[in-house]
Amino acid sequence: MEPTKQNMNVPARSVDAPVASHYLVPMAIRPLVILPDPLLRQASRLVERFDGELKKLADDMLATMYDAPGIGLAGIQIAVPQRIVVIDLAKEGETPAPQVFINPEIVASGDEVNIHEEGCLSIPDYYAEVERPKTVTVRYQDLAGKPQVIEADELLATCLQHEIDHLNGVLFIDHISKLKRDMVVRKFKKLAREREAEKPTRMVG
Repeated sequence: MEPTKQNMNVPARSVDAPVASHYLVPMAIRPLVILPDPLLRQASRLVERFDGELKKLADDMLATMYDAPGIGLAGIQIAVPQRIVVIDLAKEGETPAPQVFINPEIVASGDEVNIHEEGCLSIPDYYAEVERPKTVTVRYQDLAGKPQVIEADELLATCLQHEIDHLNGVLFIDHISKLKRDMVVRKFKKLAREREAEKPTRMVG
């Protein structure tokens, strides 16, 4: 999820900012998957192995999210179709507070709704107001595979719903009008064609 005007008081830090001790390890910034890449419509598979590779993936996702900058990222957004989400809503000037959610699942939603202006790192520089439940209960596993439950509200609830949508092949533009969504998709298809046309032609022989 990309910071917007509504949540600019919680921008993500640069990748070289101090973070929790577990994350003081080498991290790699990975390329982001951008609309209209069909990967974004792929449902992610359950994480079954809780090992060093998973921890490295979480570290790389955090590095990528901070560099973007963003406040949330799902595995599929770096072309890894696994059910893993990272989030950091720490405010500017605060110590980063990275959170990692493995196999997150919304098990309950409140009746009250919130409207947040959302953005997405996979749909850069486009923002739209989205209505979602104000509170959600999310069941997930931590990096050790231990079951956890979190009661989230406000921005954290919005961010979790946005990222869990990604794990199911759903984008935030699916929550806006079809007219606006179609306009966004056409724009990004055009940009993708232009990027492809700009690639240098390989010489054979």
